Amino acid sequence: MSYSNHFALIVVLFILLIIVGSAFVKY
Repeated sequence: MSYSNHFALIVVLFILLIIVGSAFVKY
């Protein structure tokens, strides 16, 4: 459970980073 939650958190942060990165590329 602990490892699963940690992995999910990393995935969410990675996706958020991609969204922010794409937003910066647009402007």
